[in-house]
Amino acid sequence: MTNEEVSYNTKKALADTLKELMTRKPFSKITVSEIIRECNVNRKTFYYHFEDIYSLLKWIFEQEAIDIVKKYDLINDYTDVINFVFDYVQHNAFIISCTYDSLGRDVLKSFFYQDFISITRKIIISMEETLDIRVSDDLLNFLCNLFTEGMAGMLIQLAQHPNAYKKEQLIEYYSIIIHTSIPAVLLDYAKKANDKGSAL
Repeated sequence: MTNEEVSYNTKKALADTLKELMTRKPFSKITVSEIIRECNVNRKTFYYHFEDIYSLLKWIFEQEAIDIVKKYDLINDYTDVINFVFDYVQHNAFIISCTYDSLGRDVLKSFFYQDFISITRKIIISMEETLDIRVSDDLLNFLCNLFTEGMAGMLIQLAQHPNAYKKEQLIEYYSIIIHTSIPAVLLDYAKKANDKGSAL
């Protein structure tokens, strides 16, 4: 077994232990001492892999969801992405809700905000290439933040209210955003920018 495999297995064992503890008590009440005792590793091993419990929790979200979503073509494979995210949230609602209850909405969002920003940026830039237009960095950043806030909020809402939406609804709404809303914004911006240029 390679060092990389050993390292991953250790991280996975720590992650599984944290998840199990989160089914029994609030995240804010869990300590490193509890994790290493339950996982049967020493403190040095924990801190070799993770800076603190927060970085372990972030690693869980990244490994189990975010890094997987990043591998999809989010414009063409959005149905598969929504199915995956919907199922993940339903099966792991206790982790998301526990984090939310203990740390608050802002801290929970911070765990995956930068990843969501990069995912959203990839979608918008891909749409720009499809439409053969280029918007300003200001608009690109605005749209990335706007849609990231929406995705983060929806993830939290699904965890707290799993029956609020059906998969089919989310797929339909996401399709409208990807294929209608975003292109309309980009095209309108390009048209107005072109009209301004023509008027000069």
